[in-house]
Order: sequence, then C-alpha cells, then structure tokens
Amino acid sequence: MTLNIAIDGPSGAGKSTIAKYIAKTMNIAYLDTGAMYRGLAYYALQNGIQPDDRDKVVPFLETVDMDIKYSENGQKVIVNDLDVTPYIREHHISMAASTISKIHEVRLKMCALQRIIASKTDCVLDGRDIGSYVLPDANVKIYMDASPEVRAERRKKDLEGKGDFSHTFEEILADIKARDYQDMNRDFAPLKVADGAVVIDTSYMTIEEVANKVKEICKGK
Repeated sequence: MTLNIAIDGPSGAGKSTIAKYIAKTMNIAYLDTGAMYRGLAYYALQNGIQPDDRDKVVPFLETVDMDIKYSENGQKVIVNDLDVTPYIREHHISMAASTISKIHEVRLKMCALQRIIASKTDCVLDGRDIGSYVLPDANVKIYMDASPEVRAERRKKDLEGKGDFSHTFEEILADIKARDYQDMNRDFAPLKVADGAVVIDTSYMTIEEVANKVKEICKGK
C-alpha cells in the first residue's frame, strides 16, 4: 500500500514549501499538482487560447500530453515534450491556472493523471481538492491556511526575490482574495476542508514548526 499525504489550502498558505520539505525529510516523492494546472494554462496561452474559453479549451485538451519528471532540481512539468517549468511561476499564470481549473474536463484530465502517479508512488500532493476529491482515501489529510495579508506579503517577497518588483502589496492582496473566492466557489471540486483533514494555521509558524506538526500527524496515522 502506498503512502499518500494530501495537503490542501489557499494560495500562499505554504503548501508547496511544506510538501517539498516533508517529501525530502521522509524520502518520498513530491507531486506539485498546482504546477500541472499552471503548465496547462501557460501552454494554452502560448497557443492563443484564453483559460476561460471553455469552447476552445476542451478540444485543446485532446491535443495535450502532459508528463511529470523528477530530477535533482525537482519536479518538471512537460507539455507535449516542452519543459514549461521555467515559465509557470510568473504572476499572471497564477490566476490563469485558477481560471482554467474551473473547467470540468480540465480537472478530470489532471485528476486522472494525479491518481495514477499516487497509486504507484509514496508521495506528498498539494493543491486545493486533493483530500476532498483527488485522493479522498489519502492516509493523511492536511488543510493549511493563513490570513490573506500574510499570504500576500509572502507572495510579494517571493516575487521580489526573483527580481519582480512590478506588483504592489495591494495588487497582490486583491489577486489573492479574488483567487480565494474563485477557488472556493467553483462548481466542481471547490477548495474546502476535506473530511478528516487536520487544519493548520501557518500565519505565524516557521517552516520547521509546520513540518514537525505534519510529521507528528503522519506518525499518528
């Protein structure tokens, strides 16, 4: 039986950071599901397709082949043999990923791939519907949260660390609140606390404190 750890929560709660940390310390794989949606959104935009244009996105899916590969530098998202990893962390891709993920057929395609990977590998998955929809039988379910203001400040520091000083705190905060609303109110598999999930507020916790809390929960399982 494989070990699956599902970590859900809104943008900027620290899911990916903690998932990577847990995967490394527990020597299991990390599957960044958000990167998969970002990769699809980026590829759609590159092909002139807007993420909210369902009539074009759905048939476009039939032409998309996605693969997840692991290297010493982490997870890579490969779309039709193109490594899109370097481009999917741009600020505008975040909202594009949230938008395209509202399309039912998109989620079905991504979820099917995620389930296949999780069925074969001990792994940590983070996203917005992992414990509630993708892997409802996951061994461990975590819901990580933090205030919108704290998440906006984290995002701002992350962008500035990459040399992007073009966004104000107020702009980032507005985007985060908009994405929260969109993710929580989509018709299919919305962001919510999964049944049996342990909620962790990371607002004023260090990475080590959150990771230790998650590992304690894993031991209890």
